[in-house]
Amino acid sequence: MGDAHIPDFASLFSLKGKVAVVTGGSRGLGLSAASALLQAGAAKVFISSRKAAACEEACKTLNALPNLAPGAHAISVPADSSSLAGIKHLAAEVAMHTQHVDILLANAGATWGEGFDTHPDDAFAKVMDLNVRGVFNVIRELAPLLEARASVADPSRVLITASVAGLVVGTLGSNGTYGYSASKAAVIHLGRNLAVELGPRHITVNSICPGFFPSKMTQGLLKQAGGVEEIAKENPMLRLGEPSDIAGIVVYLSSRAGSHVNGAAIELDGGAMWAKGGKLMTPAKKTKL
Repeated sequence: MGDAHIPDFASLFSLKGKVAVVTGGSRGLGLSAASALLQAGAAKVFISSRKAAACEEACKTLNALPNLAPGAHAISVPADSSSLAGIKHLAAEVAMHTQHVDILLANAGATWGEGFDTHPDDAFAKVMDLNVRGVFNVIRELAPLLEARASVADPSRVLITASVAGLVVGTLGSNGTYGYSASKAAVIHLGRNLAVELGPRHITVNSICPGFFPSKMTQGLLKQAGGVEEIAKENPMLRLGEPSDIAGIVVYLSSRAGSHVNGAAIELDGGAMWAKGGKLMTPAKKTKL
């Protein structure tokens, strides 16, 4: 009978009263995740991206959601996650509003598509800096706030937005995303290392690996590959990712339901990476993303 008893099942997926920080939260997957955190009961969600106007607009949209808990709100904190100075600014601004952070979604990222022979060094460096170094820096700088009220029973959570491109071969040819694929493989393994390092500090670290979700970052690749409908036909689930898919995995990993998940890299692509035999898509015409 003991195995059948799950204490307080009604709150298993609740984020009541939690405080979250979302980098790259002004649009796309980050905005969907921020919306999910607030609607699941979070009290404060800090939205960060490089552009102040985008942060303000995102917060305006989030704060107008009809089903938020009383007093719950999104807070704009513009910052450049590609630089240590920008991340230190983010941490300092968040610390002015709160003494603790329960959830960090390291979502800010960039990509670049160009052929191997002409792939620019500065583009490769920019992608690696933001997608890997920036993730490490933001976790390190926010670690004191993440540790502040974390416990064995209720650990704080770090979620890294990786990609299935870090698990299989990404886009090759004239639109090769070499730096992006390498950066996502690197950040997944970084997450595993930090899961072991920070677990004893009562912080879990997990990576979410989305496939194709229609967004500003993926629109160039989707167009070159024939559009959303053509790509959807190749997916075992016959569709691409939707905001609710991101919402579900973010709430799961951030809630009590996901408190014993640590060091995972969860694919969120409908099984497409397996259907294509370990390759994301066929080579496409050169496109800057």
